[in-house]
Amino acid sequence: MENFKFEVLHECKQTGARVGRLTTPHGVIETPVFMPVGTMASVKGLSPEELTEMGSQIILANTYHLYLRPGSDLIERAGGLHKFMNWDKPILTDSGGFQIFSLSSMRKITEEGVTFNSFLDGSKHFIGPEESMRIQQQLGSDIVMAFDECTAAGTDYEKSVEAMERTLRWLDRCSKFDFKGKQMLFPIVQGNMFADLRLESLKRTIPYAKCGIAIGGLSVGEPKPVMYEMLDVLQPHYPKDMPRYLMGVGSADCIVEGFMRGIDMMDCVLPTRIARNGTAMTYKGDLTIRNAKYKDDFSPVEEGCDCYCCKNYTRAYVRHLINTDEIFGGRLLSIHNIRFLNRLVNDIKKAIWEDRLKDFRDEFFETYEFRREQDRQAFGKNAE
Repeated sequence: MENFKFEVLHECKQTGARVGRLTTPHGVIETPVFMPVGTMASVKGLSPEELTEMGSQIILANTYHLYLRPGSDLIERAGGLHKFMNWDKPILTDSGGFQIFSLSSMRKITEEGVTFNSFLDGSKHFIGPEESMRIQQQLGSDIVMAFDECTAAGTDYEKSVEAMERTLRWLDRCSKFDFKGKQMLFPIVQGNMFADLRLESLKRTIPYAKCGIAIGGLSVGEPKPVMYEMLDVLQPHYPKDMPRYLMGVGSADCIVEGFMRGIDMMDCVLPTRIARNGTAMTYKGDLTIRNAKYKDDFSPVEEGCDCYCCKNYTRAYVRHLINTDEIFGGRLLSIHNIRFLNRLVNDIKKAIWEDRLKDFRDEFFETYEFRREQDRQAFGKNAE
């Protein structure tokens, strides 16, 4: 634990949201924080230097994908992920569980773990709790995620109970792995969309949490109000002295709502994925830059944004790049979107310090929802 420490610096009097500081072997993370996802040890199209310039403090890498290629043995020989990808700040690796359950059409779940076929060549593989921990140790991430079973929205109560209980048994096995004080295990709360299971899972997961706890199995197809309901149920019961990580959530509205409900860390592939498809995130809502209305729009993607894209290029130019499949267009919008989310998180942090996060949330949605309504009126349902 000497390499890891979390301090709550301030708690918003309106909402209970926190500003904190998480110390890791590769640096300090100021929370709340949004974490870009580098699935294959790279945030698509962006360099580590660009991510640093955008204000990113920590990135994610994917255990499942890196295990399959180039292989965790190779990354270990390279000196771990930090050296392999030239990123000197903290890294979090997921356990591979979500990808196994979502990407592998042929899989067999047993008490020991999961046998699955690679999405690359169909070859058969096995990962259980011990294997996931070993792979993440080879990767050398600062934060390691427990191997869990994630269920889709709509899973019935009985199957949700089975998955929750298996996740807890697997967590016990994960907790026995010796990371020699260099990596921190975050256990994961499951329970699908059932409040009683969420509370039961949290209660039984807390004893395994040493410097962080994660909430998994949300943003898996359920309506957003249902996700917020689950977070409301959990918020009063979290440990106070460790960060809370909501997994796989990254739209602007969910970031505001999540941090308001006491979450400290979030991640998602969304900002770079929609960027490559020609969508920019802004305080007024998402802009589909590829649309014809921006053909001769020579304003920046977002007025007032300080990112490289907005300081140097116009909507018309970025639209041209996107519509001609130029890689630079996706890169520019990726830079903008990640910088936008970092700016949004900084504004949230400021509102927490000032004990006015609920007021900030209301002000944010006045503008954000107004833009969405404008688009609906102008373009119909297709605008969304």
